Amino acid sequence: MESAPRTKPLLMRAGIGLFAVGMLAVLAVFVLFAAGLEDLPVWLSAGAGVITPLGLGLGLWALVREHRKAAKRAD
Repeated sequence: MESAPRTKPLLMRAGIGLFAVGMLAVLAVFVLFAAGLEDLPVWLSAGAGVITPLGLGLGLWALVREHRKAAKRAD
């Protein structure tokens, strides 16, 4: 029995997007620091420190919600 392909929930896609943006900010901080810049913009450092874990948390929350929904349907 083959099921229709399922799309990722909106919350999961938002988590993946935020995590990717946060990782780009982390990479930018490392590259700029390695290039010798010490006075990095606060928004860049704050974005790297906040957006990455926020995206990870959102993705995990969406994963738990999806699992609970699937378990409820199986009952």
